[in-house]
Amino acid sequence: AFTSLISHHLLTLYIVLFFSTLEALVGSEPVEGPVSITINVVDVNNHAPSFNQTDYISIVKERTPAGVPFARVFATDLDDPESPNAHLSYTLVSQIPNRDNTLFFQINSNTGEISTTAEGERLLKARESVIHSRGGDFSDSLKKRFDDYCTPTEDIPYELNPFYSCVQRAESRRLNPLEDPDFTLIVRVEDMGGESVNALNGNARVKIVVQENLWVNPGPINLREQLKGIYPMPIGKVQSNDPSAFYRLVQKERELTFPFNVTEDGDILLTEELDREDKAMYILVVFAEDSYGNQVDPPLEVQVVVDDVNDNAPICEEELSVFEVQENEPTGSPVGHLMVHDADDDNTPNALLSYSLVSQTPSSVFTIDGISGRIQAKQMLQRRDATEYHLTVRVNDPGFSTECKVLIKVIDINNELPIFEMNDYGSHNLSEDTALGHTLLTVKATDADDPGTGSSRIEFHITAGNEDGVFAMETDDNGEGRLVVAKPLNYETASSYKLQIDARNPEPLVSGLEYSAESSAVVSVTISDVDEAPVFDMDILDVTVPEDTKEGATLLKIDAKDPEGKEILFKMEGDTKGWLEIDPATGEIKIKNKAVLDRETVEALHFTVVAFEKELSSEREVSVRLLDVNDNVPKLTENQAFICVKKPQPIVLTALDADADPFGAPFTFSLAQGKKSPNWDLSAVDGTSAKLTLKKSPSEDKTFLIPINIKDNAGMGITQKFEVRVCNCTELGYCFTEPGVHAGVLGMPTTIGILAGTVGFIGG
Repeated sequence: AFTSLISHHLLTLYIVLFFSTLEALVGSEPVEGPVSITINVVDVNNHAPSFNQTDYISIVKERTPAGVPFARVFATDLDDPESPNAHLSYTLVSQIPNRDNTLFFQINSNTGEISTTAEGERLLKARESVIHSRGGDFSDSLKKRFDDYCTPTEDIPYELNPFYSCVQRAESRRLNPLEDPDFTLIVRVEDMGGESVNALNGNARVKIVVQENLWVNPGPINLREQLKGIYPMPIGKVQSNDPSAFYRLVQKERELTFPFNVTEDGDILLTEELDREDKAMYILVVFAEDSYGNQVDPPLEVQVVVDDVNDNAPICEEELSVFEVQENEPTGSPVGHLMVHDADDDNTPNALLSYSLVSQTPSSVFTIDGISGRIQAKQMLQRRDATEYHLTVRVNDPGFSTECKVLIKVIDINNELPIFEMNDYGSHNLSEDTALGHTLLTVKATDADDPGTGSSRIEFHITAGNEDGVFAMETDDNGEGRLVVAKPLNYETASSYKLQIDARNPEPLVSGLEYSAESSAVVSVTISDVDEAPVFDMDILDVTVPEDTKEGATLLKIDAKDPEGKEILFKMEGDTKGWLEIDPATGEIKIKNKAVLDRETVEALHFTVVAFEKELSSEREVSVRLLDVNDNVPKLTENQAFICVKKPQPIVLTALDADADPFGAPFTFSLAQGKKSPNWDLSAVDGTSAKLTLKKSPSEDKTFLIPINIKDNAGMGITQKFEVRVCNCTELGYCFTEPGVHAGVLGMPTTIGILAGTVGFIGG
């Protein structure tokens, strides 16, 4: 066996050297028994790598992403694959043509995969060509294009027109581009990883044709709302790279209405008028599929943007807008902004509003900014002149006008302080389990400014001692405030509080006046400790584990503590399957010994964990979700059927698998012999069904046991026997059974005969 690798003399030399060494080791005495001789043949680099073909042909689409392989070359080397002599490296030698010294292609040195460069993705263009519609042919499309651009002045047959013949030849060249490729790549493969000057090499050519990518997103498509015209209205078009593709259109969002459709030629249609105020943008998903529903191009997401038209008038946000301004405010003091809304697009002139004063009574003392709607006083106001002013403001957009009513109240200057009825509300006690919202006390203050104005209105604020926000003040319009519990109390965190409460007006004080101690009060709060139930570290306890997790494994650890530091224990309630157990001291939840989790029995376990001390306890709901593993095989739902000889109909086989995706459907059906049968054909119907067809009828009624192999999506499956009786049928379509013959009871000889006949019929 070695004579083909090394010379006979060299082999003899190795053997002589071996025995000489053996004799030196054991002496000259003969060696009894068989002797094992191992000869290691060291590889030398005496084989050059070679491509499996010298010319490759490939097609690349326009705008193919850089780095995504579209072709591959492959080479082999007869040297030892474990040595550097067979370590192959691929390089791109040249690109023809190579204008501007810009490479459009690149090759992976390890795999031989060819892809576009960034420049190739951006610059590769296909030759112009005639686009054929679905169902059309080359001749019809070419004649139409010729008529559109080159109609002759005389009625000359196409075949005799030299201009048509020229276009026809050019288009025929496009239809057979491999005879004249767009690019030719010279690629080289070298052994020894291409890192040695002694490396051997081989070369090949790759002919590349750039093909136009007709499957282009036509979006975004801009449409005016309330567009008048004849519906359905074409708004865009898609063109598959497969002329026989069927188009399907769906909406990405789940809306009640979807006013779009697509024709068999790829025309996207709008079926009714759109309203931007209802929906400003739609996302259409277009599919190109073959007759079996398989995608021939990746789906396109087409945006349809609804452009605004001015179909909405400005709307005053309040029927009467009320503002307050203090008397003696300086000229130009702001009064407020008039709030107006326009439902049209804010980014268009349709929602650009302008403001103007139509009237003001009893006198004209205000002005309004025409762009922002900001109202200002033109002079210092006095209550003795007027306490109220009524304004009418006209608001315009480019097509509509609205009038808004405004009331401006001139209020007394804030020259009086709010004063508490008492400045120390004493000490109060609360237990730490006091309910949220509980009112601890009510405080009261008065203000001598004009009643019903912002100068006399009093607001209460806690300004000190409430850093964690446990307490809050609630204010009414009668000068009273309630101190309430806003967050849970915790004696272990804080056992006492000293709060400062300030009374303030929403209107600023007059210049030179400042709030004093009369506008502040204090209150002390002491928290009483109560025995509280244990507290869990987490409110939501949820864990996900594979269903094949072994017994004794820890699923999760429950953490809880007692606020008073008492020792707590754990217990579990509601484990209806009895698969789990909890350590009372540590809170570890484990799988019981001999327990087997099964997702097909229940997808999730829901139970309650109780943390308890001597008197009190707390509960938390726990969910253990089971991840599916491939522990089930697809099984036939039926294992027998019959076929009528005179009218044979295919049998549809259906299988079920209890596992979830990706361990379930789609299934792969095949005949167990692994080769085609001349008598039976098995073909897929969908992901869970296959069709068994009788191709050759037997000469007599027979029952066959056909071995069917069914594998799930992960390749796991078994062979199952399917019994088919081929028989003469009655007029009602059932197998005819002779009187006295019980078809359902088969003896051992009959069974052996069926098996032998089945094997012979399928194999034959």
